[in-house]
Amino acid sequence: MASGAGGGLFSRKDSGNVPTMRGLVSFIADLRNARARELEEKRINKELANIRQKFRDGGLNGYSRKKYVCKLLYIYILGWNVDFGHLEAVNLISATKYSEKQIGYLAVTLFLHEEHELLHLVVNSIRKDLLDHNELNNCLALHAIANVGGKEMGEAISGDVHRLLISPASKAFVKKKAALTLLRLYRKYPGIVQNEWAERIISLMDDPDMGVALSVTSLVMALVQDNQEQYKGSYVKAANRLKRIVVDAECSEGYFYYKVPCPWMQVKLLRLLQYYPPPEDSHIRKLIREALQKIMDSAMDIPKNVQQNNAQNAVLFEAINLVIHLDTEQDLMVQISTRLGKYIASRETNVRYLGLEAMTHLAARSETLDPIKKHQSIIIGSLRDRDISVRRQGLDLLYSMCDPTNAQAIVNELLRYLQSADYAIREEMVLKIAILTEKYATDVQWYVDISLRLIAMAGDHVSDEVWQRVIQIVTNNEELQVYAAQNILQYVKNDCHETLVKIGGYLLGEFGHLIADSKGCSPIEQYMALNGKMRGCSSTTRAIILSSFIKFVNLFPEIKPQLLQTFRAYSHSLDPELQQRACEYLALATQPTDDLLRGVCDEMPPFPERASALLSRLHQKHATTSDKRTWIVGGRDANTEELGLARQATGLKRSFTNAGTGHSPASPTGTKGTNGTTSIANDLAGLDLSIDTNKVLKAPNLASAAHLSPDWETGYQRLLLRAEGILYEDAQIQIGLRTEYRGQLGCVIFYFSNRSSFPMGSFTTTLDNQSAETLKSDIKGLPDTSIPPEGQTTQTIMFEAKNIFTVPPTVRISYLAGALQALTLQLPVVLHKYMDSAELSAEDFFKRWKQIGGEPREAQAIFGLVDRNRTMNMEYVRRVVKGFKWGILDGVDPNGKNIVGATVLHTSEGGKFGCLLRLEPNFDTQMFRITVRATDEAVPPVLVKAMEERLSQGIEGFVE
Repeated sequence: MASGAGGGLFSRKDSGNVPTMRGLVSFIADLRNARARELEEKRINKELANIRQKFRDGGLNGYSRKKYVCKLLYIYILGWNVDFGHLEAVNLISATKYSEKQIGYLAVTLFLHEEHELLHLVVNSIRKDLLDHNELNNCLALHAIANVGGKEMGEAISGDVHRLLISPASKAFVKKKAALTLLRLYRKYPGIVQNEWAERIISLMDDPDMGVALSVTSLVMALVQDNQEQYKGSYVKAANRLKRIVVDAECSEGYFYYKVPCPWMQVKLLRLLQYYPPPEDSHIRKLIREALQKIMDSAMDIPKNVQQNNAQNAVLFEAINLVIHLDTEQDLMVQISTRLGKYIASRETNVRYLGLEAMTHLAARSETLDPIKKHQSIIIGSLRDRDISVRRQGLDLLYSMCDPTNAQAIVNELLRYLQSADYAIREEMVLKIAILTEKYATDVQWYVDISLRLIAMAGDHVSDEVWQRVIQIVTNNEELQVYAAQNILQYVKNDCHETLVKIGGYLLGEFGHLIADSKGCSPIEQYMALNGKMRGCSSTTRAIILSSFIKFVNLFPEIKPQLLQTFRAYSHSLDPELQQRACEYLALATQPTDDLLRGVCDEMPPFPERASALLSRLHQKHATTSDKRTWIVGGRDANTEELGLARQATGLKRSFTNAGTGHSPASPTGTKGTNGTTSIANDLAGLDLSIDTNKVLKAPNLASAAHLSPDWETGYQRLLLRAEGILYEDAQIQIGLRTEYRGQLGCVIFYFSNRSSFPMGSFTTTLDNQSAETLKSDIKGLPDTSIPPEGQTTQTIMFEAKNIFTVPPTVRISYLAGALQALTLQLPVVLHKYMDSAELSAEDFFKRWKQIGGEPREAQAIFGLVDRNRTMNMEYVRRVVKGFKWGILDGVDPNGKNIVGATVLHTSEGGKFGCLLRLEPNFDTQMFRITVRATDEAVPPVLVKAMEERLSQGIEGFVE
């Protein structure tokens, strides 16, 4: 058969319903059989010429265009340029036949990129396929968006992708692809995912299809890391779904992996729960505790099947991380401490690694390191593990478990291992040894000895931050200066690394005069030691030594001739920096008087306090990870606050308290006011705590009082003075409330009734408590996520009045009934609910009224009815007063029309507050005067305002 230049060589051969292209198969066979590169090139050029001609002639049907594009795809994969065929591939996207459209999309995803000039031509075709009722076309479009979608395309059609994700008509496999497409777009351009989508996306975590829930959870995990507040509703969803999978075994058969129910979902949910602080609601804690205990129990028996063991371990170690993060389940903490000791000694490399990682997390969170110290010998042994990942993890754990009791042993062990450690981790080891040495040093000599020994051993693996930090510590601590100068001089006299020469140049220039009278440390010996190293050093080091020599001129006049000779020699250097420096120093040293020399060579001031640059350098490797970890390597002291790393004190403890990081000692001059100074102070800057405001997307809190739903007030006003009733109702839902208050505690039970003829899915309630500091809330139960037609579900929330509060909580209720339906309602949990009416005699009332006195423990209001057409009668006023929990004291006030009341307000932290009321109504003018006195000045204004708002409305029917 000929080469396939003719279109007739491409024929259909039906294998079932799948057409094949003989010409394409023949063309591929010809290329594979080509014996030389030249023959292959000749065959491809011939085919390209034929395809160009066919495209130029036009009149091709869809099938012919498809087969030629397929050939171009194969040629493109081989590395040839096929730009002339891009437009034909774009045209195939608009084909009506699925097989042609499929090839068009495949070609576009391979040929084009997000900045390609032809990409804008396919946007309308992609949108059309997204809006199509054919699920296969939807999927093709989603694949194309995920693979080549740029910012412009994403902004144009992200709304259509979101619509496919949330549409009740979308099939499960379309929703999965839509969720992952949004995830891909979000990772490229976070602004594409709009804030108002949050609630709807979270609701899909309850989707009955495990695949959809898994894909949406992946999307939510990415979104949560950039905006926790906006997606905080995902926490309850994750806890609830985890419990249903692990404890209730709610998992379809196809998602069991070697008897483990959907381990991928479990791991994601466990990780998601670590992005938020431990919950305060007891019911949510209970859900998480049950799931974690079940996971722990399931891992007791080690399966023989490797795949099952891997899946089980993946879930188990993520559960361990969550237990450590929660740090509230003491029983579980004891269990994991014991298990981790076994895991780090396991024969399996993966288990050892995971065990060390989890133990590092434990060290970062645990109150005590004693359980970890029991395994110190095994952890030290991991430094010699055959796997470098295990060795690196062992290093992290040793660094995190260090404290004053074991610091010297661990530092000495790390120094011993440094000599044979992999080059890949030596720099990190040096940083960690330097930090531990500084942090736990209590002896002057030990700090200097270890620091210099470390630099001598590590050589090229010592970063600038390390040796500069040593200089800073010595400069800021007088007790170190003599010992450090003596020791560094001995190193410089012998063969040593250039980094030690830098330290020697700086320290001897600053503190050499302190040891000049010691044996072997005379000025000429210091000069000879430094001068002998100059030829073999870099320009930067030579500059530091020249700076030391100009200080020697000021300190040691007896060796001035030798110093001037050195300056003259380097004044002819080919290095412009050294030449300028030497010329300036020579001019400075030969001035008629020494006044200018003394001013320039004055002692360097102490470095100002700052966060250690060593810590900044060490944790840079975690700064760009996609997973925003909730803990950092470095022990509990580095994790005590959200910004623990930045706020961690790094000055040497006890005797070394003044060391800080300021300007860099690496400045080659080391002198004041001299030209040519190269400052690299930025290298020693503290951590960057700035927040990129472009990445912080502020979304409205839909559960707040600012977003109350229409008609919310009717039920709220009714329940202000009642213990139970209807809070809200419409054609779809009825929300009833039953409340009970005892002292400072209140219990609110919700009854959610589905009044429609279709089920409600993803039923969610979100509490917003703006008075959280003074009004504690605790969710004791969650409603069912699905409510059948005419069905009902309940929820219980406990409220504790810790002190005086003024803002009632609100609740957001959302559910899927075709589209997402949502309500935001204010709860009638107000201050007077925590009052108990009291009875007093007239004598006691007036006695206490006088004891309390006037302002600031008194509040008063004079007001009339808002609606002048309304009238008010005594019976109604008395019912309102009783509804506000006042005990009406009849016969106490001389004016019988006045109402006098007494009550006791209960709070857990503020105690009990006695409250007295005097209400003077004038029914002729429909005016009122209310006076309230209480034993705490914060109480009367709140109670007066509440009663004024109610009485001024004159709303009948709200009081039984």
